[in-house]
Amino acid sequence: MSAPMEVVLSADSSGQLWNCAVFDPHSGTNLLSYRGGNTSARSLTVLNGEYILGAQLGKNFINVWEIQRKDQLQQKVVCPGVITCLCASPNGLYVLAGIAEALYLWEVSTGNLLAILSRHYQDLSCICFTDDSSHFVSGGKDNLALVWNLSSVVQLDSPNTPEPRHILSLHSLPITDIHCGLMGPQARVATASLDQTVKVWEISSGQMLLSVLFDVGIMSVTFDPCEYFLFCGGSDGNIFQVSLCTTSLSRDKTFQTDNDGNQVFIGHRNLVTCLSVSMDGTVLLSGSNDETVRMWDVQSKQCIRSITHKGPVTNAAIIPAPANMFVPDSRPSIPLPRFSRHLNPSEQGDATGAGGVCVRPGANTQDLDGTYLEKADELYSLMSAITDKSVFGDGENTKVRVSELEEEVRTLKKINKDLYEFSTQLLTKPN
Repeated sequence: MSAPMEVVLSADSSGQLWNCAVFDPHSGTNLLSYRGGNTSARSLTVLNGEYILGAQLGKNFINVWEIQRKDQLQQKVVCPGVITCLCASPNGLYVLAGIAEALYLWEVSTGNLLAILSRHYQDLSCICFTDDSSHFVSGGKDNLALVWNLSSVVQLDSPNTPEPRHILSLHSLPITDIHCGLMGPQARVATASLDQTVKVWEISSGQMLLSVLFDVGIMSVTFDPCEYFLFCGGSDGNIFQVSLCTTSLSRDKTFQTDNDGNQVFIGHRNLVTCLSVSMDGTVLLSGSNDETVRMWDVQSKQCIRSITHKGPVTNAAIIPAPANMFVPDSRPSIPLPRFSRHLNPSEQGDATGAGGVCVRPGANTQDLDGTYLEKADELYSLMSAITDKSVFGDGENTKVRVSELEEEVRTLKKINKDLYEFSTQLLTKPN
């Protein structure tokens, strides 16, 4: 049997049979399984067609497999906190992770930590690169989606902290999913939110092009390759197909089924966590908390195949089959380096533990104005420096000081969270 052109890559939260697995989209046959742990939502990605990376559910490390060596967990990348979302750039040069409210960007060829971006105010929920890797978009529980220009982020000689190119701030509740269309910097991006809307934006201008209101919160979103349709996965298990080719001139619309392409896929019994469309636009794939991955015929809206998992589906996508996925003797062209512990390249001489890769936050380079949030950043940087001294035997006093600083940081973060929740309640309180 010849290797398929496209495959389904999926993972569930149980990890009973495997961490993630590869299926044939035409027959539903399990082609490959990757064992070891389980992967959190929005955190399974393929790097350069040679590695699979999956952030361990509820833990602070990333599992790494060589794509053709399915039975052996190759490496663990240890991070400074629980990873909430993970993405590799399409060109295979960068890995981007969301940890709490910060974005961490690594260069794959060297393992250098290039940037720590702290512009969100609450935990990150999703990140997505454009197809040409020139931009990426991050979404969080602070209701914001930020558009970043990758070239400005990786300018190591710039004295200024990178800023997002656009701030997309029209959602009123947390962002649940992001999908970037084709055409690189001219692409459109869709954002889904618990505020029961999906919004379509233009990356180049940051302008909102369309907002669609539904009756339920939207948990996942994707375009078809031609961007004729927008597919939105609801918290009630339904999948809504929105036509993007209607003649309506209004930017704001409420979803209603009609004969112009606005239809509903009915079959899941729980919220839809992930969506993906085949390259030819004829098959829609969906994953759900009802422990199934389903494939749908887009034209007829009928479910043509269902793949049962052992737990809620956290990740599922139709991807082009990597060239060496089914060649057992092949090896990656470039070995994956150890990811650096430090933001500053001059500090990379520190040793790392055997069998793992350790990453820790770098120093904050922003000017301090005395606010409690900036003070928290300063304390965190100081804490990192003192931790190094403690590791290299600077005495018990430094360890005590570290504990004090950790407690103060926790207090400041709690103040930030309380203020955010209070302001949210105040803004959403009915008149």
